[in-house]
Amino acid sequence: MITLRYRRGRLVLEGGHISMGSLEQADEYSAHMYRDVVRHLEATATPYKDEALRDEAPPPLESSLRLRDYQSEALARWRTGGGRGIVVLPTGAGKTILAIKAMEELGCSTLIVVPTIVLVDQWRGVLEDAFKQPIGALGGGHDEVRPLTVATYDSASLRAGSLGDMFRLIVFDEVHHLAAPTYRVIAEGYLAPHRLGLTATLQADEATRELYSQLVGDVVYSLDPEQLAGTHLADYAVKTVNLPLTPQKKAQYDRDYQTYRGFLRSRNIRIRGSQDYLRFVKRSARDPEARRALTARNRAMDIALNSGTKIAYLRSLLRANPEEKTLIFTSHNRLVYRLSRELLIPAITHVTPREEREQILGRFMDGTYRRIVTSRVLDEGVDVPDASMAVIISGSGSSRQFIQRLGRILRKRPGKQAVLYELVSADTAETHISQRRRRR
Repeated sequence: MITLRYRRGRLVLEGGHISMGSLEQADEYSAHMYRDVVRHLEATATPYKDEALRDEAPPPLESSLRLRDYQSEALARWRTGGGRGIVVLPTGAGKTILAIKAMEELGCSTLIVVPTIVLVDQWRGVLEDAFKQPIGALGGGHDEVRPLTVATYDSASLRAGSLGDMFRLIVFDEVHHLAAPTYRVIAEGYLAPHRLGLTATLQADEATRELYSQLVGDVVYSLDPEQLAGTHLADYAVKTVNLPLTPQKKAQYDRDYQTYRGFLRSRNIRIRGSQDYLRFVKRSARDPEARRALTARNRAMDIALNSGTKIAYLRSLLRANPEEKTLIFTSHNRLVYRLSRELLIPAITHVTPREEREQILGRFMDGTYRRIVTSRVLDEGVDVPDASMAVIISGSGSSRQFIQRLGRILRKRPGKQAVLYELVSADTAETHISQRRRRR
């Protein structure tokens, strides 16, 4: 008889070996193949004893939450997929509620993996309210494992070897983080036969999609913001405002950017995507000319992304909309602090202490503050109180980031018309960045 055991991220078959599909015979597999191994043993009537999972069932899970029609359909698709798969829903569409109902339906030990400490506290609070029982937490000073536990990706990765046999369901919030090799060990090193991935947008090449399929499951349900606007999300408009640089700044920009482009032409280098650019950056470490070209490009992009004409436009926009709750996004903390000083707007960055961040968001919620300026820390997952206007001063070419920032203003309320302003420096490379992030 084969005995299944878990050993530091691996599923070990003591007393025998099996051959599955195209894989050679083996007596040890990656932990994520636990469900497939069990199914194979049962399908071939192979006697076995399962001593791999050592999870503790939680008390009965029941909440008063109710699903919307699209959430019910998403849960049904996930169920049909055998309790595995990825659900893509816009920010504000209730991915957390969907996960809670999946947990409730299975009634089993669950690990929720999130990218930030802020989200550990956020998820923990929501789960405690929903299920009226203590929730474990790992990361940011928390070290408490319970049948229902929330952990950062970092903590779940570091402790995969000791926790990988303790949960039957893993919920990957912001599942796109699994593409990083350091976090892939979470999906590979945990037995969890049931897996649910959540994200607002999932862009991946064929190889990465295959990775998601193996480790979490296929995309079983997907909706874009426009499909829910006006019904479950607020109606919204996106306004791109092209602003010219001052003549002096334009001359500086052109000079620096031409230095960069001239180097690329002289070396016959084409930048067609992130991998090409990364190779160029690596080259700059050993090639002085490449380093000068990279420095010139960075100066040019700093002029375009942080131009004074954008700040002037922002001032007029805020004066024209004094009552709108507004989130202002930038790429760089330096500009966050400059806007905070000059416009007297509370700022939140990755170094803002938790107590201060919660105080700022609380005052934004009750209307004491009408504006917040931030860099990337509010892009992902954080439950930002209701806002009706967003201004992107600068951002990356990632459509994921764009959709996440848009999602911060889409929570519905009667009569709400959300507006996202995207400020772009005209006749610069930022126009191409804007086009890329708007592309779906």
